[in-house]
Amino acid sequence: MPKKIAIVEDEAELAALIEYNLGRHGYEASTLDGTRGTMRALEQLKPDLILLDVMLPDIDGFELCRQIRQSSALGRIPVLFLTARSDEVDRVLGLEIGGDDYMTKPFSPRELIARVKAHLRREEMDAEPQPAALGPFRLDPTARRVYLLDKEIALTSTEFNLLEYFLTHPGRAYSRDQLLEAVWGESRYVTPRTVDVHVRRLREQIEEQPDNPRYLTTVRGFGYRFEEPAE
Repeated sequence: MPKKIAIVEDEAELAALIEYNLGRHGYEASTLDGTRGTMRALEQLKPDLILLDVMLPDIDGFELCRQIRQSSALGRIPVLFLTARSDEVDRVLGLEIGGDDYMTKPFSPRELIARVKAHLRREEMDAEPQPAALGPFRLDPTARRVYLLDKEIALTSTEFNLLEYFLTHPGRAYSRDQLLEAVWGESRYVTPRTVDVHVRRLREQIEEQPDNPRYLTTVRGFGYRFEEPAE
């Protein structure tokens, strides 16, 4: 599943801009306007990261952050403050009460995305990788092995990373650029054509008919999707 980002922001135009940019990078964004019930909505949503304005209609963002840190459901989720208050004392306070980062308005959407990625990447690195199973596929990220019907598939490191991404994000269509960003990273020196080459190699390993794939399908004019196997 894509990472879920909660945007707690009462400026509708800014919230829409943030949501648009997050969506472009493959995130599932939800906007909350900071009115009463926001805390309850966050606990139901259980996002992977929270973008939090300081000046909200019914509650101060700093106070909401304190409540987030005291919540058993949300306490470990990264919180990134977005605010027009640029005073050093506010920045220090935001970090002291449990915020993970602090950006002042106006800010660059590009920088915001970079910071979101950095915090989510840090969370993933801190988490112990767990084995995953999807239909006939079984993945062991610690040993970096993939099995199809209990037979190990011999993959290069990049092929493993790409297949791991597809297996852990089934049913969603990804563009070549999104796959490059997710698998090759920001420091990549490759082109979208690289994705096509690795997809073809994966199909030769996992498909009975590589030219008529059952799992790793093409989304015409867009990219690729890993079909979730039927039960």
